[in-house]
Amino acid sequence: MAYRFRSLMLGSFLLLLGPLLGSAQAEETLLVASTTSTEQSGLFGWILPRFEQATGIKVRVVAVGTGQALDIGRRGDADALLVHDRPAEDKFVAEGYGSYRKDVMYNDFVFVGPKDDPAGVRGTANAGAALKAIAGSGQPFVSRGDKSGTHAAELRLWKDAGIDPKTLAGYKETGSGMGPTLNMAAATGGYALSDRATWYAFKNRSGLDIVLAGDPVLFNPYGVIPVNPARHSHVKKEAAERFAQWLTSPAGQEAIAAFRADGQQVFFPSAKK
Repeated sequence: MAYRFRSLMLGSFLLLLGPLLGSAQAEETLLVASTTSTEQSGLFGWILPRFEQATGIKVRVVAVGTGQALDIGRRGDADALLVHDRPAEDKFVAEGYGSYRKDVMYNDFVFVGPKDDPAGVRGTANAGAALKAIAGSGQPFVSRGDKSGTHAAELRLWKDAGIDPKTLAGYKETGSGMGPTLNMAAATGGYALSDRATWYAFKNRSGLDIVLAGDPVLFNPYGVIPVNPARHSHVKKEAAERFAQWLTSPAGQEAIAAFRADGQQVFFPSAKK
């Protein structure tokens, strides 16, 4: 009799627990390593609820510099990446760490600096001339110095200008994200290279302004890369595929186009049909 009672109780418990287990199993979590620009600008806060509603897949974002995000992917500690350093992204895929790369969106980099522009950057014609003006003026230049996509772009610009920035007395590296770097530029009256999205979302603009934009070399594309399950068998292949597909679908592209930072469109969809 006691055995039958325990069996009935166990059966009732399993019946009650079944829906809860089914709900837990149905709710999948995708780990995405991405950049501080997508996080700090507010883009993820805008698009992820739409993705989660469409797919039922929850997303957890690790927001770091692109170099760190790629390292996380190499270790298999993320399922997908959304990053912005095209040469490094192509190398990541070529080495077999990523299944593929797809264009998602783009924006641009801008030079910001003191409103009175003591280095005369506004009078220059392009990014190379701007860096030469800053170097020649002795004014501070604040770099992220964190192997991010923005830092990588900045180093390419210095190289193209024929200048080693570490020889400049005013060159400072924060080793941090875009927000802290802009804060230091504001505090020191320095110049910095920023992605446009973080700049418009940045609240502490006291004394700073965009002093140069529009040079084609400041183009800043973003790509999505599912981590290759052939390299790391534990990654969530199907969820990562759905994330990449949604970002590049009409629904994802429309969500990106609709996002605003300080009333400005700061990301432009670029998925190829």
